[in-house]
Amino acid sequence: MDAIKSEANSRAEKTSAGQFAKVYKVLQDAIDSGAFPGCAFGVLAGADVVLSDALGGFTFEEDSQAVEAKTVFDVASLTKVVATTALAMVLLQRAELHLDMPVGELLPGFVIGRTSSELARRVTMRHLLAHNSGLPGYVEFFRRETTASALLRACLALPIEATPGERFEYSDPGFILLGKALEILNRESLSAAARKEIFEPLGMSATCYRPARPRWSSIPPTEIDEAFRQRRIQGEVQDENAWVLDGVAGHAGVFSNVPDLLKFTADVLAGSKGKSEIFGRSTVELFTERQSPAGSSRALGWDTPSTESSAGRYFSQRSVGHLGFSGCSLWIDLDASIAAVLLTNRTWPDRKSQAIRQVRPTFHNAIRESL
Repeated sequence: MDAIKSEANSRAEKTSAGQFAKVYKVLQDAIDSGAFPGCAFGVLAGADVVLSDALGGFTFEEDSQAVEAKTVFDVASLTKVVATTALAMVLLQRAELHLDMPVGELLPGFVIGRTSSELARRVTMRHLLAHNSGLPGYVEFFRRETTASALLRACLALPIEATPGERFEYSDPGFILLGKALEILNRESLSAAARKEIFEPLGMSATCYRPARPRWSSIPPTEIDEAFRQRRIQGEVQDENAWVLDGVAGHAGVFSNVPDLLKFTADVLAGSKGKSEIFGRSTVELFTERQSPAGSSRALGWDTPSTESSAGRYFSQRSVGHLGFSGCSLWIDLDASIAAVLLTNRTWPDRKSQAIRQVRPTFHNAIRESL
């Protein structure tokens, strides 16, 4: 690790008089304090990539492989925007998805056979995207369900805990169901649809679900799982529910890198100006508008800055983004035409550290101050 630190310090010293010296210092300090062993990061300003780099290593060991700007990470819940929400945007533009379509029309098992069928009938695709469906936030399905079909059945049978539209609760089960509903609409798997409709058109060649085994060693490990799989998790999705779902789900499962995610943010920004071939301006405006209830920071699939936002102090209220449990984040300021991507494996070797919560806003503040 000393060699990696020396290389990182040398890189930071070279840029100490440069534009992004504050950014390098924030991230190097985070590595030195053990917030995460390494990171890749990038900044888009206008249509230009003005920063794309990396610091640290895959793990805290001295002989750890160094992280590079192109290193692929498990991006966890960034899946919700770069795959699931993005696909929903495309299908809406084709009039194949209607936001107020009841979920039960696509997934009959969501309504049939449950005691709370009246509330379930009222849940729409819009509710799933806005995290106000009334579904619970997180359920450890993996502790009792061992197959993808069994986990899906358990998800379909979850109780509706609040009237749809009246309560915000960030819900992984909601996005599991959303991903499955989009598969029904699109008549193909979520991984195939995301590749065909989003990743390939944008040239996101490193982005995928379920990386091939030969690629695993080039992906930073996320944790030593002593509670469920009893092994080092590297190249496989960290999220246990997504793993039971064979690595392809609406809430998690995508692996990507900084160059690819900057291409994605660039196209969202282009869409907001009516210059994207994938996302129309009206679609971007619709999906980035805050949803009910009052007080929720959620748009459709996207998050927006809250009072103490991970995007820091300077991203405008017309910004959208998302976080990933593994330590990743993506924020886009639609007014300033700026985007920032940070990829880490902050859960290595376990999930105890919460230092990423302080690093993220400080990182984004440093970017905006540097610009």
